[in-house]
Amino acid sequence: MPNPSIADKRREFHRLHEGGCFLIPNPWDAGSARWLQGLGFKALATTSSGFAWSRARPDNGITREMALEHLTQMVAATDLPINADFEGGFAHSASGVAESVRLAVGTGVAGLSIEDSTGDAARPLLALDEAVERMRAARGAIERAGGDTLLVGRAECFLVGRPDLDETIARLKAYANAGADCLYAPGLATREQITAVVAAVAPKPVNVLVGGPSEWTLASLGALGVRRISVGGALARAAWGGFQRAAALLASQGRFDGFAEAAAGKELNRFFSGGAAAR
Repeated sequence: MPNPSIADKRREFHRLHEGGCFLIPNPWDAGSARWLQGLGFKALATTSSGFAWSRARPDNGITREMALEHLTQMVAATDLPINADFEGGFAHSASGVAESVRLAVGTGVAGLSIEDSTGDAARPLLALDEAVERMRAARGAIERAGGDTLLVGRAECFLVGRPDLDETIARLKAYANAGADCLYAPGLATREQITAVVAAVAPKPVNVLVGGPSEWTLASLGALGVRRISVGGALARAAWGGFQRAAALLASQGRFDGFAEAAAGKELNRFFSGGAAAR
């Protein structure tokens, strides 16, 4: 079969958001993206933290140019739709966000998210009117580029130390009204929080983050009306955890026990030569 076009990927991405619940895991490079495709996932999302760590930078420490290059590589690496973790749009002004979104759409991503956090501990969230203006600008840039890239509006309240459910819902509803196709409030944890958000923004789809060991499953979150589930930097952190443990044993004890659970080189070579992923 021919490789899907960018338009094909975007159509499929919108279709996935129309019903049911799907997992959208977060690879951090081309190899991890290709492996996740091999496991049968239907769409993937980038992770700003996972990519930043791979470039020896902290989360939110990459430039727009680095992000765009990464998105281009990720889109080329897989036949699946890619949702871009596009941080705050790499600009302060609404016009700057619009320009960044225009460039991101040009990489071929099927979706992208815009956050409302500032990185300033004294003022962790943008004022709502400013955040809404930026979301409208992102929507406008997408429409001018053809309108088929899905826009995700993110309310960062729970991640920046303001776990106010009412404020979170107010922000998400405002972003939906400003043109966001999907809503996302990372940090929601309880059944009550999740169901309240799903009900408040219905019928628009909701993304829930599960970034660590959890009793939640795809089925249980789907039963609450969640449309998609992402894992943020969790897969990258899992890989770093294995690397750190093995490296620490080498450095502190000169021991090689940390390689016990390493992936088999033959298996990786077979997969990247066109074989199937081990499940």
